[in-house]
Amino acid sequence: MPQIADWLQKLGLGQYAQRFAENDINFAILPHLTDQDLKELGVASLGHRRQLLLAIAELNGVQKGAVQPPPSTEAPVAPHDTAERRQVTVMFSDLVGSTGLSARMDPEDLREVISAYQKCVADTVRRFGGFVAKYMGDGVLIYFGYPQAHEDDAERAVRAGLELIATVSDLKTNAALQTRVGIATGLVVVGDLIGAGASQEQAIVGETPNLAARLQGVAEPNSVVLAESTRKLVGNLFELEDLGAQDLKGIAGPVRACAALRASSVEGRFEAFHASCHR
Repeated sequence: MPQIADWLQKLGLGQYAQRFAENDINFAILPHLTDQDLKELGVASLGHRRQLLLAIAELNGVQKGAVQPPPSTEAPVAPHDTAERRQVTVMFSDLVGSTGLSARMDPEDLREVISAYQKCVADTVRRFGGFVAKYMGDGVLIYFGYPQAHEDDAERAVRAGLELIATVSDLKTNAALQTRVGIATGLVVVGDLIGAGASQEQAIVGETPNLAARLQGVAEPNSVVLAESTRKLVGNLFELEDLGAQDLKGIAGPVRACAALRASSVEGRFEAFHASCHR
């Protein structure tokens, strides 16, 4: 069913296309699907089920009583150029002590250090399926769940954060480097591309990016701090330290946070995932 498959792909949920096809789900059936139906179809993630139900409701509202227009002769608009609601895990990574480095290093040497740091961040998060949205001086904004969504995006983000701390510490530069990471998960609206060239980024509207940035700001050097929304999704896959309620600038009310210390011994699902990818 290529039409359903295209619709799922546009939502970033193309991994479910085969299950929809195997169960003969078409656009006429979509409005009648329930949360339980989606579970039976294999959509295990609560966030993905909510995203699908929202998309179905919007689709039904547009198509109700309307005649399907003929196919457009114009080039289709790329999915990433249209606003859409998505569950995204946002990571902010920051180089610790960059102000002190700038005071004692030659600008050319500092540029090389920051460039090495940024490359390290990009290479690390991409191995876990993350998308580098923007470089901001010595900081990097990363999305997990956009443009490509995975059922375990929150887990991937935390593993990437822990790996990043280790790889940055091992970088061979003119100065010993440390990083800190903030991670939060939530529903956002992904809008059009803004800016141009190196400053271009996909606009994400919602509290999640701000929360991730604020958590990164309270993180200790070489630590990964998670919002409660991310902690609930990763369960017992990591050893965590409860940091209690945090008062964060720009965030209403205290926010519970925890630090991810290391992966727990419960790693079978992630290892099986990677084994299947490399067959």
